[in-house]
Amino acid sequence: MGTVWHCQAVTSANIAGAVRQGSLRELNLAVVLGRIATADRPPSRAAIAADTGLTRATVSAVVDDLIAGRLVAEVDPEPRTGAGRPARGLRLAADGPAGLGLEINVDYLAACVVDLAGAVRHHEVRRADLRPLSPTEALARLVELAGRARAAADRLGLTLAGATLAVPGLVDAHGLVRLAPNLGWRDVDVPALLAGHPPLTGTVDGVPALTVDNEANLAALGELHAVPGTASFLHVSGEIGIGAGIVLDGALFRGARGWSGELGHVPVDPAGPRCRCGGRGCLETYAGQEAILGAAGLAGADLPADTAARRLADLASAGDPQARAALHAAGTALGVAVAGVVNLLDLDTVVLGGGYATLAPWLRPPVATELTARVLTAAWSPVSVRAAALGPESAVVGGAGAVVRRIVARPSGWLGRRE
Repeated sequence: MGTVWHCQAVTSANIAGAVRQGSLRELNLAVVLGRIATADRPPSRAAIAADTGLTRATVSAVVDDLIAGRLVAEVDPEPRTGAGRPARGLRLAADGPAGLGLEINVDYLAACVVDLAGAVRHHEVRRADLRPLSPTEALARLVELAGRARAAADRLGLTLAGATLAVPGLVDAHGLVRLAPNLGWRDVDVPALLAGHPPLTGTVDGVPALTVDNEANLAALGELHAVPGTASFLHVSGEIGIGAGIVLDGALFRGARGWSGELGHVPVDPAGPRCRCGGRGCLETYAGQEAILGAAGLAGADLPADTAARRLADLASAGDPQARAALHAAGTALGVAVAGVVNLLDLDTVVLGGGYATLAPWLRPPVATELTARVLTAAWSPVSVRAAALGPESAVVGGAGAVVRRIVARPSGWLGRRE
């Protein structure tokens, strides 16, 4: 996989904030690295000086520091026919720091390593129903997966700079999983249970080496940086549970306590079937993966969820009437719930991620139909519905990307570790 996100450009507001928070050297490092990260093609030192207003001598010194710190690499110049020697370009290093993304979900564990340029260098998924396991047992399996990812990073010459874990539930600012109903978790202190397992413990530049966040939020952040220009959207992650990440004006909206996006527990029918959360008629009972597979006649097929989803997609593609009816009913329920969010927040894009990305060709039409019928502004401002650019890997890739974006935003922290 190639570059999976685009870094935010350095603006005058970013610069002013950096001046208040750090030294001139820290500012110059951030400005130069930000310019390299956002360039369409590898810029030369002279081009960076011209774009930023820094002197050539300053840019050259900063670039030397970034190269020594394995944040930047030089590339050969493109051939040209004019006079003079063409300048060498600069790009983000592919063999420096990297982010570790981890995900624990109802029926799988995942790990990936993403380098500074956003390329996925390692990705592994382990399929298993984690509901019968205790949190300690499930996290022990995650540690094994993280260890293999770390070994892969070592073989690639990469240094893990931190890790982000995606969990399908309510996570507070300290990494405590308050509630993950589909896993049966309540008040699980994930950082404490992972204590003593590098690279999941300690701090990196004053930030905990391990950050725990809601999987839908991380998926939305991954999508935000994978698709430039999509500033406001709803990212819906469809697994056994259903979560949503809300992005407004280029920033993730977390809500007052950080727990926004529980779309799966929006009631579609208050008199509907009982949900795992204790309520009735929640969206998950109509459009969660198990509900869709059951309606399609695939319940009890003893297949991993990803295999069952592909089987369902194959049946729908072949025109199987039961599979198509199940997907249409799920898309209709999903469209009803999403329309309420769109009306409330005035969003123009809905992204279908997680397992929904695979099933998007059949879910998108009924979702779009409900949005057209229920969104008040749809007649003159239609809502776009599309599959996630990162597909089912959005959360784990988004988590790894969050680690390296911190380095791009503040390279002095990484360089300080190496001095």
